[in-house]
Amino acid sequence: MKIAILAGSNRKQATSTQLCRYIGSVLETKECEVTLLDLNELQIPFYSPDIESDNKNLQYMKETLKAADGIVLATPEYHGAPSGVLKNALDHVGFDHFDGKVVLSVSSSGGAVGISSLQQLQTIVRNVHGINCPEWISISGEQRTFTADGAPADQKTKDRAERTLNYFVGMVKTFRK
Repeated sequence: MKIAILAGSNRKQATSTQLCRYIGSVLETKECEVTLLDLNELQIPFYSPDIESDNKNLQYMKETLKAADGIVLATPEYHGAPSGVLKNALDHVGFDHFDGKVVLSVSSSGGAVGISSLQQLQTIVRNVHGINCPEWISISGEQRTFTADGAPADQKTKDRAERTLNYFVGMVKTFRK
């Protein structure tokens, strides 16, 4: 089962990207083939409906999302919304990449838990005909501390991630084409 993780931060040590790496490692223990698309490293051009881009990073992202059985979208929460780099990346894709696929939304927020960004991601997923996983992962405050091996330092956060990922994997198995 192929899972694409789109890490939507433009920050080198972003906690949302650290969480994505942890999610990827957990998914690999569940026999998933995981591809992490880190938007800090994978620079995507600004979206314009007037320009057809042949950017190699953009093509790689599109191919990876299209081939995936399930997708994880992760973002920091900025001003109550997903990051601009994630929104820009999502503007480049559509039905061909999400139709009928289960999508898990993930957020990391410096303040209160990032509910607004998660709700907005779920709206985007609905509009590209993806299937929102009814569970999500959101970390904030002290939950954003990771151990040297990349796992969340907080046991409750690890337990919540494990339960959510079990649910997500079950849904992907059910809905994959």
